[in-house]
Amino acid sequence: MARQDDAGRTYDVVLFGATGFAGRLTAAYLAAHAPEGCRWALAGRDKSKLERLRAELAASHPACADLPLVHADAADPESLRAVAAATRVLATTVGPYLKYGEPLVAACAEAGTDYVDLTGEPEFIDLMYVRHHETARASGARLVHACGFDSVPHDLGVLYTVGLLPEGVPLRMTGIVRTNATFSGGTLASALTVMSRPLGMVRAARERQRVEPRPVGRTVRAVPGAPTREQGVWGVPLPTLDPQVIGRSAAALERYGPDFRYRHYAGVRRLPTVVGGVLGAGAAYGAAQVPPARRWLSARLAPGDGPDEERRAHSWFKVRFVGEGGGRRVVTEVSGGDPGYDETAKMLAESALCLAYDELPDSAGQVTSAVAMGDALTGRLQRAGLRFRVVEQQG
Repeated sequence: MARQDDAGRTYDVVLFGATGFAGRLTAAYLAAHAPEGCRWALAGRDKSKLERLRAELAASHPACADLPLVHADAADPESLRAVAAATRVLATTVGPYLKYGEPLVAACAEAGTDYVDLTGEPEFIDLMYVRHHETARASGARLVHACGFDSVPHDLGVLYTVGLLPEGVPLRMTGIVRTNATFSGGTLASALTVMSRPLGMVRAARERQRVEPRPVGRTVRAVPGAPTREQGVWGVPLPTLDPQVIGRSAAALERYGPDFRYRHYAGVRRLPTVVGGVLGAGAAYGAAQVPPARRWLSARLAPGDGPDEERRAHSWFKVRFVGEGGGRRVVTEVSGGDPGYDETAKMLAESALCLAYDELPDSAGQVTSAVAMGDALTGRLQRAGLRFRVVEQQG
């Protein structure tokens, strides 16, 4: 798992897809927070858009006037291989990842380049494991998917909570997500892609199960749970990527104990909201199966569009974790501002900087944020304004 030599690489971090909605926010965060001496660059296929973005960044951060611009096109694998070979860490916001993402994953795996993205697409992640995990292990590349709201607060929140529970005992944990945020066109496009391919998700998951080693002498189960009442809210099963990421962290890290169980929910205060949410999700799922309806939904919010700054300023998220084991019970909370964009940009940028600069555990191949970065990324996010706190403890 030795990493390939970073000597001769031009950049520490390259941001691909910098001119999209999430990409612009990530670029602005890096402009404000990248450490002095960080060699970072913007990458994309449209030079004029990159130049306009650079000028906007330079208006607030004059040092960005000379920010390098790199040509990279998801439809041009050779350009992706060139940019992967030129940087130590490559962060990408270009989705839907199932449609556009694989050539860049392949390029990073081959080049020994650390990779981070914002995908919430289980099929994509499973296929990338099957096709590129072993190549990345051999080159030393760390392929870390889901480095935004999917799934950093959940993955690191569970890791934080596990650290407060006894070692070597069975652990039971529940996660409850609450937010008032809206989403962008890119998020809608990815969600519709996921919902339109249920059989593809099943096939990819089975392919991965056939090749992925299982923990020896330990059991792990992380799933959307049955409806419940917990922490003063109704818990609605939330079939997002987060339980899968948490389960893979638990399988990789013995600190999660010999028998780890996790349930995942959206938390709502009123029962009618539960019913409305279930019906709305069912309608969206049904529409995603019909191409004309899917196209109509996609047209309501195009990729590149998203909530404005005022709306994001009033957005928030809270994730409560209830953990039990060894006679001890602990409730923790991870919280922050706008989850889908402002905080997601922060998470992606800090993940890239963490891989570039921090002392981290040895890992390679496709790994989770908890496995690759763990406490180092938690500390970065706390310093950047996300809150990890203990709500109550017993035992």
